[in-house]
This record gives sequence, structure tokens and C-alpha cells, in this order.
Amino acid sequence: MDAQPRLTLTSVTVTAPAPRELARFYARLLGREVTAEEFARAGEPPEAGWAQIRGGDGPTLNFEYEAQWTEPRWPSRPGGQHATQHLDIYVDELEAAVRHAVDAGARLAEFQPQHDVRVLFDPAGHPFCLFT
Repeated sequence: MDAQPRLTLTSVTVTAPAPRELARFYARLLGREVTAEEFARAGEPPEAGWAQIRGGDGPTLNFEYEAQWTEPRWPSRPGGQHATQHLDIYVDELEAAVRHAVDAGARLAEFQPQHDVRVLFDPAGHPFCLFT
């Protein structure tokens, strides 16, 4: 039997209707910088393009334009667009981190499933969790 090849997760790519704007949000949230970006190509709307943030703890985050964007619903509902993944972000002080996230542009979800987790939405509507 062959040995498994080495596989290394390096980045997560998030699709969005305005990826450069979303990258700036996550840069503010995580205390990183936007390290690369490309603007819309000929024939694309001005919000199209691509951006990346890297550095700090965790993988590189890439943000790509999605022309057919539908905001996910969380919690999910039958027949609606559901979130297929979300980011989990460890914090040392939950309520201070929630205030920081909201100040950066996030929205707090109405439904909170656990006392030590807060679900928020980024400006494009992706859910993400802050947890201790």
C-alpha cells in the first residue's frame, strides 16, 4: 500500500458579491492586512475581483467574486440557501470580541445556540462563530 501523500491546508476561499470589501472586513476583524487584491476584469461589474488576507494565526483567507450570490440563511430553513461552511474564531473574551466584530461591520444573529459561542454575520451574510 502506498503511503499517503503529504497534504497541507494553506487557505480557505470564501465567495462573495463584493470580495474586496469582505476582505477589508475580515482584515479589520482579525487584525490583519489585505495582502493581495485584483480588481474587476473587463466586462465584470466593479465589485468583482479577488482579495486575500494572510499573516497572524490561522490559514490565509481568499475572497472571490460570485456573480450568482445568494445570502445564506442561518439557522437554515427548508427551501432556503443554507450556509455550507462557516469560520470558527477563538477569542479570549467573548463579549469584548462581539463588540469588536460589530464595530468592524458584523451583525449579531438573533438565535444563539450556546452560552460560550456567539454567531454573527459578516457584511455578505456568511455566518461565523466567536467562541471561548
